[in-house]
Amino acid sequence: MKNAKNFWDNEYRNPTIFNLSVEPAEDMKKFTRWLDRTCGVGTFTKDTTVLDLGCGNGRNLIWLSRTFGVKGFGYDISSVAIGQAQNASNGLPLTFEVRTLSETIPLPDNSVDVVLDLMSSHYLNKAERDAYLKEVVRVLTPRGWLMFKSFLLEEDRHAARLLRDHPSGEENAYLHPRHGNYEYVWAEEKMRDFFDPYFEIEKVERSGKHLKEGKAFKRRHVVAYLSKKLG
Repeated sequence: MKNAKNFWDNEYRNPTIFNLSVEPAEDMKKFTRWLDRTCGVGTFTKDTTVLDLGCGNGRNLIWLSRTFGVKGFGYDISSVAIGQAQNASNGLPLTFEVRTLSETIPLPDNSVDVVLDLMSSHYLNKAERDAYLKEVVRVLTPRGWLMFKSFLLEEDRHAARLLRDHPSGEENAYLHPRHGNYEYVWAEEKMRDFFDPYFEIEKVERSGKHLKEGKAFKRRHVVAYLSKKLG
């Protein structure tokens, strides 16, 4: 497996595989609109603390802070990405640090209102995912929110091929042939079972046109809005 930090540093310097936009993710903006409709306008304010795990160049946190005034923290494995985030967020109440998702989150218990995990935790192996979940639950306030997006296994021929041809040794995980890194792909039932002990799963959407003219096309994704259970 290639060194993940070196890979992402190089990718943020000169993208060759991923489209690393500086615009906020549409899925994240959609989540803010849904929260406003569900919980009432004003869910995001200057008193809201947001944690972005795998924040990249900071595009989502920066948009949230400029739009709603939120404060927050962004962690990413790439020092190049974090440098870009720090430069772009000058003057905003945001802190960006180089950290991996498998590390303990350096924030107090019940101190974060919203956690964003948009296509980040699928790079964690099973033991790391379990530790990640406990940390997310620990730092979230009661009834705090997690927005989660990851790869979906069902009806994705790309995923089936990757699992068959490039197995990692763990169930539903492979070593990506282009960049060499471990990736996990979620069956929806396993995703629900994973979060259910700690979260109410308020909404689930499936995206991605997996077929075009009968052939494998785009990867499928699952997006979930989850609220931390009380007690």
